[in-house]
Amino acid sequence: MLNRLDDFPIHQTPEPIAHPATSDHNVYDRTWFNGFAVDGSAYFGIGIAIYPNRNVMDCAFSTVTKDGRQHAFFGSRRAPLERTDMSVGPFRLEIVEPLRQTRVILDDNESGLGCDITFSARTAPIQEGRQTLWNGTRRAMDATRFDQFGRWSGTVEHPDGQFNVDETSWRATKDRSWGIRNVGEPIQAAPPSKGRGAFFLWAPLQWDDHVSHAIFFDGPNGEALVNEGIEAPVFGSDADIPLDPEAIVESSVRMARAAHRVDYHPNTRLAARAEIDLVRLDESIRTIQLDPILRFQMKGLGYGHPKWRQGSWQGELVLGAETFDPKELDLLQPENIHVQQVVTANDGTETGIGVLEQICLGPYRPAGFIGALDGAK
Repeated sequence: MLNRLDDFPIHQTPEPIAHPATSDHNVYDRTWFNGFAVDGSAYFGIGIAIYPNRNVMDCAFSTVTKDGRQHAFFGSRRAPLERTDMSVGPFRLEIVEPLRQTRVILDDNESGLGCDITFSARTAPIQEGRQTLWNGTRRAMDATRFDQFGRWSGTVEHPDGQFNVDETSWRATKDRSWGIRNVGEPIQAAPPSKGRGAFFLWAPLQWDDHVSHAIFFDGPNGEALVNEGIEAPVFGSDADIPLDPEAIVESSVRMARAAHRVDYHPNTRLAARAEIDLVRLDESIRTIQLDPILRFQMKGLGYGHPKWRQGSWQGELVLGAETFDPKELDLLQPENIHVQQVVTANDGTETGIGVLEQICLGPYRPAGFIGALDGAK
């Protein structure tokens, strides 16, 4: 089945673009953003993805304000065969200029949430190393991801009011990924012979003239499954972003490795503070201290949500909404483990702003977690 993209010389298999190269149920293609005020007063998250072998496209928009409630909009539909169609009911994503500008619109709907905001890149796209994680003989993840750092402009409405978003006081992170990742309803199969767990930590940070990026997947003993650190310059405007593939590669500096240390709030798995070490090729170490100032629950974008789990079939076109107070949640419930926190960053010389994303399920010995969902002592 053909679509508009088939007119471009971009094919990787003999099949049309609408046909995935794998029959794995968990193949996906996702765009994700966050946005946050530099004073930590407000945050929003955005996600839209297609799961072609599940015939599902879904999206979410969620926002929280300091000392306020978190509101979430969810949408799900039968996946379109036209891959340039990135709309779900009142939600749509428009690529204004690839790798430079993206517009996100959420029109009037019963959730009370709405937006018309534009992302403008400050960095070239940063390609992470391919992430392949195994569950026995099956790939639990096999994905390519790139990140861009930027700014937002526009307006956001929510049931408790609205706020303007401007490029001077708002920052953004864009995350594009595709490949295979566990999503949707579980495939019917024998349960794993051993209990599974997951430790994930991500720290994209923005400084005055550059960005830093660190990502970790650890095994239950703290062994590094994915470990990467990167630094890259920021540009004056999105028009300055290099689009030549070789210039994109040369615009970022890879670290030899990275390390993390996390202190947790008692009786939770939520970071109270953290440190990231970026170890350069000459073995010099840049240590960055992270202090949280605002928490966002990732279930507001469908991550681990008991109903709006990403990739799950909801119907031909179904919309939903949810509001909750983050301060009243049981942080050891499975759907509340996955969080992002806006953080201030300090390396002893410079200060920055960014987010710390984390999820820790199952045993993780470096933190003293021995069960599926026990908290810090």
